[in-house]
Amino acid sequence: MPEKTRDETPERTPTGPTVREVMAELAGLEDPRIRAVNEKHGDDHGVNLTKLRALAKRLKTQPGLARDLWATDDTAARLLAILVCRPKSYDRDELDAMLRRARTPKVHDWLVNYVVKKNPHAEDLRVTWTADPDPVVASAGWALTTERVTRNPAGLDLPALLDTVESEMKDAPDRLQWAMNHCLARIGIDHPEHRPRALAIGERLGVLKDYPTPPGCTSPYAPVWITEIVRRQQKKPTPKTT
Repeated sequence: MPEKTRDETPERTPTGPTVREVMAELAGLEDPRIRAVNEKHGDDHGVNLTKLRALAKRLKTQPGLARDLWATDDTAARLLAILVCRPKSYDRDELDAMLRRARTPKVHDWLVNYVVKKNPHAEDLRVTWTADPDPVVASAGWALTTERVTRNPAGLDLPALLDTVESEMKDAPDRLQWAMNHCLARIGIDHPEHRPRALAIGERLGVLKDYPTPPGCTSPYAPVWITEIVRRQQKKPTPKTT
């Protein structure tokens, strides 16, 4: 029997639709108005994310399909892949390669937050990425560091992180600067002993001070961000004990 060529190999997963069928469904969700808005932020897709999530919910977890969708290099397909994958199924090198190819902001953000943070290699990748010369890759490392600042700070050198932010954030490229600023804000919010210094660094550097903030939203300018979140936390009623 002749060996099957790549094109003749069935795309259907054991429990779901073919990649071609899913791509056709994504194409049917394309909205030019949404694409126009997304392209202003560097994201080249036009699919409503609520509809994308509904499709993912219907497909459920399908690791094989997720890998095939990721391989299409299509932004909407990669976002869907992230939603239907099994985060712990990826090895370290696979995640590293995926991150370096996730150049659109939304794919990059979702990959870090929905996949890498749930993977056992997250800490190893955090250390590696933070030191990477590519600022986009480094921003992923800082995002993982921010997660640790809030959820698992044991072992982190917070004063050293503040030193780095103070010396490098002002001149960092946009996406790296944003990630470092987020880390600065969370140190100030979550660690009262470092709050005065975090506020002082934010005020001295002035990063994102003039960022346009919609009504009802909190400014990303670290001193405002820290102060507002701490204020909200202090207003929360203390749970009654019995």
